[in-house]
Amino acid sequence: MLEVVLNDRLGKKVRIKCNEDDTIGDLKKLVAAQTGTRAEKIRIQKWYTVYKDHITLRDYEIHDGMGLELYYN
Repeated sequence: MLEVVLNDRLGKKVRIKCNEDDTIGDLKKLVAAQTGTRAEKIRIQKWYTVYKDHITLRDYEIHDGMGLELYYN
């Protein structure tokens, strides 16, 4: 179990608890449930790397306490 911090740079920081074998799509669903935004409208990235929905957090080497960027399409 790990905790990921997502910052949308508009003043909202979201802390999400998830597993390493969850996909980015699963993470988007958890963020959508907590923020009230539709999962299809969420984009998660780190610097200029946009994360794809079907790849797991372990494959992207996302660890506990890591900060990611949250954007709304």
